Amino acid sequence: MKEAVRSKALELGFDDCRFTSADAPAHAAEFRAWLGQSRHGEMGYLERNAHKRVDPQQVLRGAKTVIVLAASYEKTAETEARAAAATTSSQAGIVARYARYADYHDVIAERLKTLTTFVDNSENPQSSIVNRKSLWYVDTGPILERDFAQRAGLGFIGKHTNLISRRLGNWLFLAEIITTIEFEPDPPEQNRCGTCDRCIAACPTAAITAPFQLDARRCISYLTIELKGSIPVEFRPAIGNRIYGCDDCLAACPWNRFAREGRLMRDHARQDLAAPGLLELLALDDPAFQRRFAGTPIIRTKRRSLLRNVCVALGNIGDASALPALQKLSTDPDPLIAEHAQWATREIERRITSGPDPSGR
Repeated sequence: MKEAVRSKALELGFDDCRFTSADAPAHAAEFRAWLGQSRHGEMGYLERNAHKRVDPQQVLRGAKTVIVLAASYEKTAETEARAAAATTSSQAGIVARYARYADYHDVIAERLKTLTTFVDNSENPQSSIVNRKSLWYVDTGPILERDFAQRAGLGFIGKHTNLISRRLGNWLFLAEIITTIEFEPDPPEQNRCGTCDRCIAACPTAAITAPFQLDARRCISYLTIELKGSIPVEFRPAIGNRIYGCDDCLAACPWNRFAREGRLMRDHARQDLAAPGLLELLALDDPAFQRRFAGTPIIRTKRRSLLRNVCVALGNIGDASALPALQKLSTDPDPLIAEHAQWATREIERRITSGPDPSGR
């Protein structure tokens, strides 16, 4: 039965499928301590459902097994080379690699529903079909998914706090099926970071405060996606031209030399998001924003947050050609957009009059 489920998962396009018990996650205490230090920032949902994240029985009563699935979003070297070349062009923005696709929630959910039905209807002498129940999640459920992924042997949690697979690298989407059916667990994976600390050194904002310790309030992914208000001024220069997320710690991981292009996401790439023009994005009104980013992860930031991010990027790399659009937005009715446009205008004018400062900005 277990191998039948694994085979079905691979048939549906997942790159790996592993099994572990629904016992409490290994890092429950560390997770609570992390919340207690307020390192989750404004992500209040993590605190609201923390009791479920540390106890799978509060997610699904009678849960016996967590099936963990991986879908790689690694791209071919040729594709990434084109994207890298494009982002070095004048006034282009950088979008995190995972967001250069159709929304992974939708793509993966379609297959995950099919697999969950397969699990619930497959033969198992240990329980009657009437008593079986399974729930599935794609990065949305109250579950410490990386803990379960490591315990299932899918990969190990790296010093950057992301999951690393020896076969797939760390460009991974995770999904889970939590079920009342009992499967034999797979052996866990052990940490294999060794003395490597490339991810820590790569972080532009020192958000990885120590090995396996992340302060989300400093992370560029948090600042450009999860944070709804003003981006702290001290972090703006380090953001560079990133307008949605950051890949630096992931890209630094040497285990990526084993990564291969994922099958499930391959046909859902959005080439137009590889290096979007910042001035083009700055001109988007709300209907145009909705049309441009419908069906992608970027839609969740809403226009005001994206324009905030674009203003920061232009403040870091923009030239005089960006000033008219920024000056117009400096009086925008939305104070969040106006404030960041004013900051960007001042930064560009400073560069025009005095050139880059000694820090390289």
